[in-house]
Amino acid sequence: MREPVLLPLLAACSLGLVTTSSSLLGAALGLYARISEKGLACVLGFAAGALISAVAIELAFETAQTLHSQGFNAHAAWAFVGGGFALGALIYYRAALFLEGKGAAVRYRTRFREFATQRRRADTQELIQLLSRCDLLRHLPPEQIQDLLPLIGVRYLTAGTVLFREGDPADALYIIARGEVDILDTSDAASHEERRIARLDATQAFGEMALLQGGERTATARVAVDTQLLAIDKADFDHLIKFDPELARAVERLSHSRALSNLSTGGPLAETWAKLATAGLDRLSRYETDRLIEETGSGAGLAIVFGNILDTIPGCLVIGAKFTSLETISLSLALGMFIGGIPEAAASAAMLRKAGFRRKAIFGLWSTVLVAGVVAAGLGKLLLASSEAWPALLCEAIAGGAVLALITHAMIPEAIEEAGSAVVLPTVAGFLFGLYLALTQAFGP
Repeated sequence: MREPVLLPLLAACSLGLVTTSSSLLGAALGLYARISEKGLACVLGFAAGALISAVAIELAFETAQTLHSQGFNAHAAWAFVGGGFALGALIYYRAALFLEGKGAAVRYRTRFREFATQRRRADTQELIQLLSRCDLLRHLPPEQIQDLLPLIGVRYLTAGTVLFREGDPADALYIIARGEVDILDTSDAASHEERRIARLDATQAFGEMALLQGGERTATARVAVDTQLLAIDKADFDHLIKFDPELARAVERLSHSRALSNLSTGGPLAETWAKLATAGLDRLSRYETDRLIEETGSGAGLAIVFGNILDTIPGCLVIGAKFTSLETISLSLALGMFIGGIPEAAASAAMLRKAGFRRKAIFGLWSTVLVAGVVAAGLGKLLLASSEAWPALLCEAIAGGAVLALITHAMIPEAIEEAGSAVVLPTVAGFLFGLYLALTQAFGP
């Protein structure tokens, strides 16, 4: 009589639930307890080592052995397993990058730092390229450009808008990012006629004369087409002039001679200047980091949910596939996931809290891991358990590649972030622990 399917399926689902339950424990520790971050990092390194052991032995090697028993030689078995691992790693990597771009990066400190750096570089790359072609500012050493960028505001004006009129108090220096601005002489009030003195386009600066003289605008500026302007307020401009003699001389030359045709459009040095200036953007201030955390976390709930599910499914799928009885439980994989879930969730909960999430919402987000673990383990049991068919073996290899990608993408970088080189020892200990569990299961105690 055939063994009922329901009981083993429920057992596999329960195993998935137990394995992932540590995520809620970790979230609670991250929200309510003050635990050594270095200690949590060492625990995470230990879990990573155990998972590496499980992936290498219980997935890669055992799958290759099964294929060899079916007639595959060493090269063919390696190609089969390696192809599955590579595909799984690629799928995980691309999905992780997509979700992190939508806000899931806020779960991990190291992943968020990389996301924030890329975000900052993307937001300012165009600005740097513009400044590299503006003679008024390109004299600044590239390594100092990050000090200037926070002083620059952006204004968008539609065609026909008057930026300032002759006689208005000077309030800012302007650089045209894109568009055109007409400088007009409106001094003949009797005739109400306007005479265009100049038409300025991208990379050209204006408005410096009144700032230098500390008085009023000497002409009217009107936007000719829809235009994006960069603005440096008077107070910041005065500070720059005071402490930067090079800039002071450049502004004086520009104010004394509005020979706009002499402004450089950027020679061969412009690209090098921009490249060096961009390199300085990798250093994020605490203020910028906190601001980006809040911006990224806002509305990122769904991406975080899918990110948690992505990290959970591969391992639990294999756990369900390997489970036929208590003797066949993948102990090193299950324990590695359980142990790793504690520091991982603790660090993530702290980051989510900083991003503005309420405690209930954080527990809700991490509870999705339990649901995903139950479903994945159940599917693994239904579709892959006790099967030596090529499709099932390929699915296990793909899942193994995804687990390995998770370890190198999130777990080890997070551990190194807090514990530094000291994480090497617990990682090796975790690997040896996983090896011991695999050998005792295979050879007996």
